[in-house]
Amino acid sequence: MLNLIAIFLGFTFFGAGMSKLFADHQFIGWIGPTWLVERLEEYGLGFYGKFIAYSQVLIGYMLITTRYKLIGAVMLVPMLLNILMITISLEWRGTPYVLGFLLFLNGLILWHYRDFWNILLHEGNGDKSIRLEGNKTRFGDAVWFIGLTLQFLAISVSFHQIWIGLALSLIGLVISLLSFRLDQINSVRKAEIT
Repeated sequence: MLNLIAIFLGFTFFGAGMSKLFADHQFIGWIGPTWLVERLEEYGLGFYGKFIAYSQVLIGYMLITTRYKLIGAVMLVPMLLNILMITISLEWRGTPYVLGFLLFLNGLILWHYRDFWNILLHEGNGDKSIRLEGNKTRFGDAVWFIGLTLQFLAISVSFHQIWIGLALSLIGLVISLLSFRLDQINSVRKAEIT
């Protein structure tokens, strides 16, 4: 269930960022506004609008691939709160309720990882006995990062050929999801050696 929530939140924000940045906003997403960057450019804030969109892509990608869902969920809190304050300030009806629901879902992820908060808040308290173990490998991390890089490349390519941009985005997503399989293969090899 936790992965489904992360994937939903990830798709929501990954799609929102990509649809703002893709050529003619031709990317799948269910929340907007896709015209944010153009509107902010009128006030000299186009760079800020792109920063928001790229941040949505990064945070959403962390969640949708579930490899870094805790980091993505932590980063999503200030993103959601900022969007919530803007929608309340602009008196948008309904949107604050949707954002409240998204905050609730994100809170479920953060609650699931509540044991990590003591370590984060107290920086391990100097306790050398705290050791976090996981199945992730540096090679898997590198493969995941290649998938993320393809997302940002897809944005640029979309302005020249939309279908190639969409294909690069899909290929990047598949590559990042394969990083989990590579981690499993690596852990099996380590077990065979020992």
